Amino acid sequence: MSKKKENSFEESLKRLQEISEILEKGEVSLEESLKLYEEGINLAKFCYNTLKEAELKITELKKQFESELKDNIRNGNVL
Repeated sequence: MSKKKENSFEESLKRLQEISEILEKGEVSLEESLKLYEEGINLAKFCYNTLKEAELKITELKKQFESELKDNIRNGNVL
């Protein structure tokens, strides 16, 4: 990604799809294909890391909720 501005997950995924379609057509030069491939790899890494971070956050929130729920049940409190 040559842009300094950080793309969102959705923008990155859309661009990754565009790159995939361009490369599948096979109508660009080898040099341009390599540039697009490199951009695609960087976007794929960004998307993967974003998804892993979201997964970790969901896991943390779930553990926190389950812990609070157990405490409430132990103390006879209802949510």
